[in-house]
Amino acid sequence: MRIVIATGIFPPDIGGPATYAKLLQDELPKKGVAVDIVTYGKAGISHRIPKGIKHVLFFLSCVRKAIGAEAIFAQDTTSAGVPAMLAAKLLRKKFIVRTPGDCVWEQCVQRFGVQESIDEFQKKTYGWKVELFRSLQNMVVNAADAVIAPSKYFAHLVKGWVKNPAKVTHIYNGIDINAIHDMAKDVSVKNESHVIVSAGRLVPWKGFSELVEVIERLPIHWQLHIIGEGPEQAHIETQIQEKGLSERVRLFGRCTRKELFEHVLGAKIFALNTAFDSFSFQLVEVMALGTPIITTNIGNLPEIITHEKEGVLCDVNDITAFVEGILRIEEDAAFRKLITEQASKKSALFSIDQTVTSVYALLQRVCE
Repeated sequence: MRIVIATGIFPPDIGGPATYAKLLQDELPKKGVAVDIVTYGKAGISHRIPKGIKHVLFFLSCVRKAIGAEAIFAQDTTSAGVPAMLAAKLLRKKFIVRTPGDCVWEQCVQRFGVQESIDEFQKKTYGWKVELFRSLQNMVVNAADAVIAPSKYFAHLVKGWVKNPAKVTHIYNGIDINAIHDMAKDVSVKNESHVIVSAGRLVPWKGFSELVEVIERLPIHWQLHIIGEGPEQAHIETQIQEKGLSERVRLFGRCTRKELFEHVLGAKIFALNTAFDSFSFQLVEVMALGTPIITTNIGNLPEIITHEKEGVLCDVNDITAFVEGILRIEEDAAFRKLITEQASKKSALFSIDQTVTSVYALLQRVCE
């Protein structure tokens, strides 16, 4: 079998979709599946090319590489999904799409002032720009022969986009536990016992501003290190300055995986105050590394972490609950030991082998 993977980003780009696409490129050939990659990322079509022309070139690359393939597998529903869908229809190839998130909701929060949660967004109607974007995404998933969602929660949400919900299946994202442990052995860890680390794109629904408020309420020896970049960076920097927290809150920008692991291993706690996550690669990696976790009780996260078993779950932006959870993890050594040990064990459930086996079975079913 031969497939084309169409992905917006790919290593050396950093991010969940890039990690996932590289995983498939490395692991599917072991099961007899040849993989070609089409990407906008640093390894593919240049970001300097204007958008319209860039999308046409992406489509043409999909067509060229898919001529001798059985299927095209898109890693999102819009930037890669639309040209990949058109290429699949032109060549009469099987088309599979993975929905790592709701691209429409994410863009509308950033560009069109939408403030509703992702679940509320599904039930409401907005202006023509939003609805046009939503129609485009729905067209892609309805054109697919199979749709992969990264969690049970998100599969349920995506089934509302399609006429045939039976073609939507959930396959958890896999991580290479052994590789994480090996990389952890090579990192140098500083003794920063009262550091909270958080990481992700600096976008409104990730709740970094509220974590700054959490630090403001914690004893003065606590610090917050934020890893990542994005459109909210200037706002967060202004907030830090206005609150006089420049000595306690640091923004590190984009880091390599090794640098991220150094931050996580050197921290007392990993905090994630997100209002949405279809599946968090990051949390599973942190679980494997053994750093205590405090995060939100939303989306897929309760599928990964059970409250007070593998970590602490709070409501989104509940600053008081985050402060209380952090102090409990600090002060209760037995509790801290329990949640880290349980989390380490559970991280093994989200392995590469399980993910690849499930994807391979789906490819066989669709292509045959």
